[in-house]
Amino acid sequence: MSRADVEIKTKDGACRTAVFRPASGAGPWPAVIFYMDGVAIRPTLYDMCQRLADFGYLVLLPDMFYRVGAYEPFDGKTLFTDPVQRDKLMTMVRSATNKQLATEDTGSFLAYLDSLPDVKGKNVGATGYCMGGGFVLTVAAAYPDRFAAAASFHGGSLATDEPDSPHRVFDKIKARVLIIGADQDQHYPPEQEARVKAALDAAHVEYRAEIWPGALHGWTMPDLPVYNRDAAERHFDELRKLFGAVLKG
Repeated sequence: MSRADVEIKTKDGACRTAVFRPASGAGPWPAVIFYMDGVAIRPTLYDMCQRLADFGYLVLLPDMFYRVGAYEPFDGKTLFTDPVQRDKLMTMVRSATNKQLATEDTGSFLAYLDSLPDVKGKNVGATGYCMGGGFVLTVAAAYPDRFAAAASFHGGSLATDEPDSPHRVFDKIKARVLIIGADQDQHYPPEQEARVKAALDAAHVEYRAEIWPGALHGWTMPDLPVYNRDAAERHFDELRKLFGAVLKG
């Protein structure tokens, strides 16, 4: 694994970040930012980022929980049945759900990418999961001239009545968008999907939005009980095609 651990200076401190490069070959490579799910930074995300990097990208994995300080990785198999782990995680999640903070942090991430000699071009891709799925769409709107492709997998609360709901800023997105939900995901019910599609259509965003059958919230993550291998492998195929067409095309 070609991982380098760095700290990226933000308005609120230093964001712990892992940087992944292809295991072989020389850059420069297009950059992708990987916005984590709500289970925090852990080995599973490192493995996913390296796999994405090996498609031919420099991948940035920022720890969106950096504001709460250092922590040990959670055990995905017991997390949701262990009240101590669960309560600690919920405190951390609340520290990172503010989409304005994610937007401000992303400005620092982009500046860091601009400082790297082995990053190719200014166009950046993004993929996000769970809470990160909402971040992806929000930052694509906040930095429309930087994000050329944005993918959201089992993202939650993408179209709500909250003032920072991602669907409210779809009219600013220039990226090609991919939104994949699951038919057994209570965080993305049919009424939200309909609202998301209506907002994307009204904004004339180039997008594909689908609901995959037989999947639960979190199905891309191998360390969670809800993991769906077939759907997770399909998700990597979708990322390869999306980023290949937009960032390498």
